Amino acid sequence: MSMDLTFAPEAGHAAPIAPETQATPPRWTLAQAEALYALPLPKLMFRAQTVHRAHFDPCEIETAQLLSIKTGGCPEDCGYCSQSSHHKTGVPASKLMDVEAVLVEARRAKAGGAARFCMGAAWRNPKARDMDKVCAMIAGVKALGLETCVTLGMLTPEQVGQLAEAGLDYYNHNVDTSPAFYPSIITTRTMDDRLETLAHVRAGGVKVCCGGIVGMGESVEDRLAMLVLLANLETPPESVPLNMWNAIEGTPVMATQQKVDPIAFVRLVAVARLLMPASVVRLSAGRDGLSDEAQALCFLAGANSIFVGDRLLTTGNPGPTRDALLLERLGMTTAAPQPS
Repeated sequence: MSMDLTFAPEAGHAAPIAPETQATPPRWTLAQAEALYALPLPKLMFRAQTVHRAHFDPCEIETAQLLSIKTGGCPEDCGYCSQSSHHKTGVPASKLMDVEAVLVEARRAKAGGAARFCMGAAWRNPKARDMDKVCAMIAGVKALGLETCVTLGMLTPEQVGQLAEAGLDYYNHNVDTSPAFYPSIITTRTMDDRLETLAHVRAGGVKVCCGGIVGMGESVEDRLAMLVLLANLETPPESVPLNMWNAIEGTPVMATQQKVDPIAFVRLVAVARLLMPASVVRLSAGRDGLSDEAQALCFLAGANSIFVGDRLLTTGNPGPTRDALLLERLGMTTAAPQPS
């Protein structure tokens, strides 16, 4: 369902804050995103909820579970990551898991209420020798009736084709932050490298899961610039995970870590919803640091996906009991998987 996003200016606002009139999807400017972010919270929430209801059931939450299928030893120097070989975080390097071990975890995830099963490997890019095994994992998870998602680093068009043939629904490859702040946290690959992989994934017919991280020392402008970058892709990501950085000893980001204000995070969720009306917005890492009330505000702002389970890749998560109780208190339900 489409919706006209052009709102009449509120009293006290001299200029409209709708997207510029051009080809679909609408092209947003940083100034427009900043104007939305600065709205009084009731007005921002109303706009976000109105757009959200035009595209989604506001009482339904998508559930995904994440498994690290190959942990640690990554050659990238991402300043926030516990799995980088450049940092002394105590996370040991492991080999790629066996296919059946992954499927055991996928069955548990499905039994626990997950609709999507996401598999992450700490690689700069997968080697040819790894692809058959990863493709077997995807096919096996798909056969269980779950949506499939992997994050493996940078990909070639040929690798995207292999993953698509195996039945991959989504490929996760986050841009992490704004183009301006990006060199402050990563030097071993560029933003253009990430965008190139996203282009390969899109051209290969696989849906895109792409978002970023807040709390690494970036400014509010950086956070909004990241959303504008995603919204202005030729096709915005179908899934947009928003992560709050977890404090990890031994990482460079530890020195610049910010405690993210929950209301500021709610505002960011609302702007993400307005800039990308048809995308699923996921509360990802760091959700265990949000109160139930803050999570409820995020849902009202347009977030409609969460990671379930006790653990993400190497960090904690609220767990099934807390999540079930929260959704019950809110009168919300979980969405059924929709494998393509």
